[in-house]
Amino acid sequence: MSAHRPLDGVKVIEVGQLLAGPFTGTFLGYFGAEVIKVEPPGKGDPIREWRLLDDNGTSFWWQSLGRNKKSVTANLRSNKGREVVAKLAKEADVLIENFKPGTMEKWGLGPDDLEQENPNLIYVRVSGYGQTGPYSKKPGYASVTEAFSGFRYLNGFEDRPPVRPNLSMGDTVAGLHAVLGVLMALLERKQNRGTGGQVIDVALYEAMFNLMEGVLPEFDGAGAIREPSGSTLTGIVPTNTYLCADDKHVVIGANGDSIYVRLMKAIERTDLANDPKLSTNSGRVENQQEIDDAIASWTNSRASTQVMQILEDAEVPVGLIYNIKDMLEDPHYQSRDLFEEVEVDGNSLKIPAILPKLSKTPGRTNHPGPQVGSSTIDTLKELGYSEEELNSMKNNGDI
Repeated sequence: MSAHRPLDGVKVIEVGQLLAGPFTGTFLGYFGAEVIKVEPPGKGDPIREWRLLDDNGTSFWWQSLGRNKKSVTANLRSNKGREVVAKLAKEADVLIENFKPGTMEKWGLGPDDLEQENPNLIYVRVSGYGQTGPYSKKPGYASVTEAFSGFRYLNGFEDRPPVRPNLSMGDTVAGLHAVLGVLMALLERKQNRGTGGQVIDVALYEAMFNLMEGVLPEFDGAGAIREPSGSTLTGIVPTNTYLCADDKHVVIGANGDSIYVRLMKAIERTDLANDPKLSTNSGRVENQQEIDDAIASWTNSRASTQVMQILEDAEVPVGLIYNIKDMLEDPHYQSRDLFEEVEVDGNSLKIPAILPKLSKTPGRTNHPGPQVGSSTIDTLKELGYSEEELNSMKNNGDI
């Protein structure tokens, strides 16, 4: 295992807040990029105060999301604050921003402005609806863009309002798309094809739209609008969530023809296993209710541990629905080292391990989320600012 990481030597300036842009920076920082997070003076990124807070009023989540980053404060509404960002960008490989389209141009920090001093800069723009189009100026949090993407339409039950996962999926999925864009742009730049830097335009709704599988061709080819399907998956049977006698739920996915037969034999329904009309997925789709009722009747009368054991012995894909406590106690999670511990104010805190796992150059955590502005003075001195200038900028609220 090498001590170096794939993105060692890559400098990233993160100018944004909350989740989509910062998650992009976080992921790049996992694998060696030097990520300088630019935050407003004072409280910094609002996400530092989101969700559950520690005794110091800092989000537990921040310790994971902010790991490996440097924090530099700069007031983007002041000339001197914007000057700091421009100077940082001049020496950077990547700049990430997730403001409303047009904001960076208003501040003189748009791609065309920064390209003059750094033509090799890869400029990442993450927004709700993209940089162009009639909706580009609309504010777009993950919740509304997930709806606009069609993702929310498919979630829930037909007779109830659409539901959302208790996560900001649009933000994190957009962040992963931005990471892919950065890696491809870095590779392109390394090929010396004369392209230099380029702009990466990531829209939250488009990132979610990219998860929509065959929804578009099915509509265009067959006129079918895929509807919400509750805990099942339209057109694939059996795959569902089933209640056990101990009030725990299991997910069973036996949609392969041979797996279906093994499942039916395991639940002692050889009649359904040997029924010719159920030998293919299309036949099972036509008889979904009968199959689901048979499985549910069997799971309802058994504890989840017994259901798991019988189906695992039959090599049928089955899994308990886990909460975070279940994950922490599970030996497989533990053996795969899915949890790391960092020290925050003298206390140990578990955070997710870095993924994906690379065999030779894995990512690593150097430190948890930094204090607001903890790297401001050192970083600005490296940019050539004097003590006198720094004191003046601090007194004026520029940093």
